[in-house]
Amino acid sequence: MGVLLAFSRAVDRLTAGFAVIADYLVLVAVLISAGNALLRYALNISSNGALEVQWYMFAGIVLLGASYTLRMNEHVRVDLLYSALSPRGRIYIDVFGFLVLFLPVIAFLFSLTFPFFWRSFITGEGSMNAGGLILWPAKAMLPLGFGLLFLQGLSELIKRFAALSGLITLETKYEKPLQ
Repeated sequence: MGVLLAFSRAVDRLTAGFAVIADYLVLVAVLISAGNALLRYALNISSNGALEVQWYMFAGIVLLGASYTLRMNEHVRVDLLYSALSPRGRIYIDVFGFLVLFLPVIAFLFSLTFPFFWRSFITGEGSMNAGGLILWPAKAMLPLGFGLLFLQGLSELIKRFAALSGLITLETKYEKPLQ
């Protein structure tokens, strides 16, 4: 189990690094968006490429930050029983969810998005808009994001098994969003 926990810690560090990139992409996206608006409305200058790069930034923000969101237990959760269970019961629910739902679905999404990105990369696919950008960098965010999510899901599953074995303690408290 020690090797698996070391793997889990390495994945946690990896996703934390990509989360930092996602954080900076928020700043870059805001600056580009503000610059685009300023140029368009003040100087009547616009660029399809400048607009498309905002989509790239959004893809990076969401897909590179999703695995860290899972790590921090800030993801969306359908809470029908979870909050009523004991901490150990919550861990069992998590294990079931990761094994039966999360990991298979994320693996399937990765398998769908990688060929989508790869075809774009190999062909050098570009935007159909005048002055648009190449598309593969934005499409690369899909398999990269799902790959990171899959790895983080494995990391979380390892932590759940370690917690069930008494090797680590996990905070399983979940607060429902205010409605």
